[in-house]
Amino acid sequence: MIAHTGSFQYKGFFDVIQNGRHPFRWAGVLLLGLLWVQPGWARTLLILGDSLSAAHGIPQSSSWVQQVTIRLETGTSPVKVVNASISGETTRGGLARLPALLGSHQPDWVLIELGANDGLRGFPPVMIRRNLTALIETVREHGAEPLLMQIMLPPTYGKRYVEAFQSLYPSVAEAHNVPLLPFLLTPLAERPDLFQEDGLHPTAEAQPLIADFVLDALFRTPMLKNLTHTVRN
Repeated sequence: MIAHTGSFQYKGFFDVIQNGRHPFRWAGVLLLGLLWVQPGWARTLLILGDSLSAAHGIPQSSSWVQQVTIRLETGTSPVKVVNASISGETTRGGLARLPALLGSHQPDWVLIELGANDGLRGFPPVMIRRNLTALIETVREHGAEPLLMQIMLPPTYGKRYVEAFQSLYPSVAEAHNVPLLPFLLTPLAERPDLFQEDGLHPTAEAQPLIADFVLDALFRTPMLKNLTHTVRN
């Protein structure tokens, strides 16, 4: 996410709106073992996001994506997680990177967590809608299932723009029959102490809350609800 120059802060916008010994015998045993293990890694989740998913200002090891990765990859139905999030990313930038990511990782699902930087820069909603639609279509063209995350903006951008921006997500999700996940910062609504000094990015202490929230949302989607995962102590 871009560095802000105004007074907008995520930690305040929630006031406005309420993740045998015979060698060939042993070779056969090893082969069976590989065949038994490999299907568990046949499923991959690609996360395409911005600094909210790229551990901005905190150690990568404490990020919500890392916590979700550990729990999905060690669960009883293992899912490999690929985090392709980078700070400052926009819907246009994500769209440019997406084909190569899909070709390289061949994911089963793609979680699209993009648009915050578009909104903070005041990009036209019609352009953001076009890019979100293209992201969804590109994911499907490569045989994967898209999941779209709702993105919210601080209220300082004006009621008209904020409403137009935020209404894009349910509209696009409905139009393309895509699961819409709630904004990942929702569990921090009444916890301004869990934001960094910029008021936009969550602290390391906030990451477990976000991980729980995103995992719960993921497992409510039709394509992931039958999977199980390791529960955080």
